Amino acid sequence: MTGPRHATVRSQSGQSGLPGALFPLAAVGVLFLVLPVLGLLVRTPWRTLADELTSSDSLTALRLSLECASLATLLCALLGVPLAWLLARGRFRGRGVLRALVIVPLVLPPVVGGVALFTAFGRRGIVGSHVYDAFGVALPFTTWAVVVAEAFVAMPFLVIAVEGALRGADARLDEAAATLGASRWYTFRRVTLPLVAPGLAAGAVLCWARALGEFGATITFAGNFPGTTRTMPVEVYLALQQDPSAAIALSLLLLVVSVAVLAGLRERWLTIPV
Repeated sequence: MTGPRHATVRSQSGQSGLPGALFPLAAVGVLFLVLPVLGLLVRTPWRTLADELTSSDSLTALRLSLECASLATLLCALLGVPLAWLLARGRFRGRGVLRALVIVPLVLPPVVGGVALFTAFGRRGIVGSHVYDAFGVALPFTTWAVVVAEAFVAMPFLVIAVEGALRGADARLDEAAATLGASRWYTFRRVTLPLVAPGLAAGAVLCWARALGEFGATITFAGNFPGTTRTMPVEVYLALQQDPSAAIALSLLLLVVSVAVLAGLRERWLTIPV
């Protein structure tokens, strides 16, 4: 005899039959991930924390990081949303290759990303050389170089989130709007974008958080000039060599931002059951 009761018993017996060796390994995995965070909290100089976070160097780096991360997110949204639409709704050969190229910055070492940006946008780069010859403008080691580096490493987060939202949206609504005489641009603005708004918001927040924490590509392509390219992660790296307490305090601030982002995106991105 089979029924709901027997299905429940079978489910419970399946859960209790998990290999016991997995639990100690899982506990070690949790400790491996949590202990560094606990160490950061334990070593935080709480008495001087306010002074460390409100120093002129820290505030300048924080302001620059917030501005550049926000500009990078806007750039990612401007370029990433059409790219996500192309990947989700486009029908052409090589779409899988294009998707792989879009995801490459996720697995590319950040320093390699910085070197790659030099080859493209540096004074002697594929594009940068023509820009420099025509306008006398060099992108590397400027504030805009920080924005470009952060956008390069963060855009895949937004593209993946928006593409997933587009795939989950009902394409028949777009077709219905077209049959009623709506233009493609009107349909995209008034039908498609509202449908993918949650995915776009989640991707934008993840993109912003990734841009805020970017270090390798930034220091390689933009340098560490105070007030111009020295973002918060670069400031943490430099402080660690001279004042570890200040580095820990600044790291705690970035940790709080990261936890806030994960908490805000828990339902939309991580889909962790309560």
